[in-house]
Amino acid sequence: MSTPSLNDLIELGAISEAQGLQGQVKVRPHSSEPVALLSSKNVWLSLIPRRAAGVSASHEEASLTQYKVKSAKMHSGNVVIALDGVNDRDQALALKGARILVTRDAFPKADTDSYYWVDLIGCKAINLQDEVLGEVIDVTENSAHGVIAIGTPETKEVKYLVPFVKEVVQNVDLPNKTISLDWQSDWQ
Repeated sequence: MSTPSLNDLIELGAISEAQGLQGQVKVRPHSSEPVALLSSKNVWLSLIPRRAAGVSASHEEASLTQYKVKSAKMHSGNVVIALDGVNDRDQALALKGARILVTRDAFPKADTDSYYWVDLIGCKAINLQDEVLGEVIDVTENSAHGVIAIGTPETKEVKYLVPFVKEVVQNVDLPNKTISLDWQSDWQ
C-alpha cells in the first residue's frame, strides 16, 4: 500500500506518553467516544520533525509511518494502544507527540441517526426558510453537545456556531451533503 497524503487521513488523537514497560502508548483522543480509534486495525503516525526555536516545520515535512494495532483499550479517558514493532518504553517514548491518523474507510459503520463529525464537514447548511447559511467547515464538542461551525470553506471564515442538538438540527442528508437547521440567518 502506498503512503497516503495527510489530506486523505483523519486525525483521531495524539500520543501523549508511554504506558507501562511493554511499548504501549497513551493516546489523547479528539473525541469523547473514540470508536474509530478503538476499532482501527492499522493507524498512521505523523511526526513533524523538530526545528530550531522560532522556526516551525511545515506539514509537507511531516513523516507518515503505518503501524498495525495489536490492541487498543480505554483507560482513564485515554486510549492505550499496543503497536506492532513498538516493544519497549523507549520506543514508545520516541513516538510522544505523534498524531494518530486513519483512513475514513477504517471507521466502523455508524448507527442509524448517528454521524461521524468528519462526514458533516462540507455539508451545505440550509435553514427552514430555505436560505443557505453556508457550509459546515468544522465540528467541535463542548461539555454539553457538539457544535457545528458554518461558514465559507475557502476562507475558513465562521459565520455561525450552531449547537448540534435535535431541537436545531432537523435533518442530516449525507448522500446529498445537506443539513436542515431551525436557525435564522440573522442569528449570530
